[in-house]
Amino acid sequence: MRAMVLEEIGRPLVEVERPLPAPLAGQIRLRVEACAVCRTDLHVVNGDLPQPKLPLVPGHEIVGIVEAIGAGVDPTRIGRRVGVPWLGHTCGTCFYCRSNAENLCNDPLFTGYTRDGGFATDVIADADYAFDLDPAGDPVSLAPLLCAGLIGWRSLKRAGDDRKIGLYGFGAAAHIITQVCVWQGRQIYAFTRPGDAAAQAFALDLGAVWAGASDEPPPEPLDAAIIFAPVGELVPPALKAVRKGGRVVCGGIHMSDIPAMPYAVLWGERDLLSVANLTREDAREFLAIAAEVGVRTRTAVYPLEKANVALEDLRAGRLNGAAVLAP
Repeated sequence: MRAMVLEEIGRPLVEVERPLPAPLAGQIRLRVEACAVCRTDLHVVNGDLPQPKLPLVPGHEIVGIVEAIGAGVDPTRIGRRVGVPWLGHTCGTCFYCRSNAENLCNDPLFTGYTRDGGFATDVIADADYAFDLDPAGDPVSLAPLLCAGLIGWRSLKRAGDDRKIGLYGFGAAAHIITQVCVWQGRQIYAFTRPGDAAAQAFALDLGAVWAGASDEPPPEPLDAAIIFAPVGELVPPALKAVRKGGRVVCGGIHMSDIPAMPYAVLWGERDLLSVANLTREDAREFLAIAAEVGVRTRTAVYPLEKANVALEDLRAGRLNGAAVLAP
């Protein structure tokens, strides 16, 4: 098998040949059809997230075909198309797992961070954390649903059921969740980097009622806002943008420091909260809804060996939508 490997934090990925791995009990092996490139992959490569497994194959938005199974796995899964997300394994016994909050598990494994991921031709995954996908679907289009879609969905659930939703950072997650919100009859207000006319036009084309720069106030108070950009400086303006009793959700696994701000910005029973990982129930809910909505993902496709180019394009903000590696 071929894989793009992170051997040292802060260094480019290296293409290597490895023996084809064999799945253990409860595991499956996939032939990777597509793996989307997430901003979290950048955080792993840059060292923003502590103690990754090294050497490491990044990638956690994986679509592939099951080609081998370990003991105890349903043999009918061979040949199926499945998706593998960020949360790859939980202990099942800690307080959080027993409290229906497996996304907060004390002893988890994360795909492409603490276990090898999908920047490869083949990957091992836990069968219980791989979700059946449409066998007739386009694997490249499906791949961004496995993190951008799932984290976007969990963030939207945490934002509540109100109507006017602001999205800060109009990338892979926002362009998916905008389609869900429009289908639900909500109003989307899109906030982009100042001067990013292309992203603003993209948001409006997807059905946003307003699009502007992240340093602009919205035309009216929002019920809730989701911050997808990993920029702590966006928290105060997002809090100012929501009405009293509104909510701001930080949707990323990593964010730069939130600056000091007057208590008055938070006051008025505004909520500020974060989203951590996902649950298998999130995945089942969202994948069904995405199919019903008919979510269309905008993608830029790269061959596996161009993984470093895809990461750099994401880092530089040259993408509208999602980068996807197609081995």
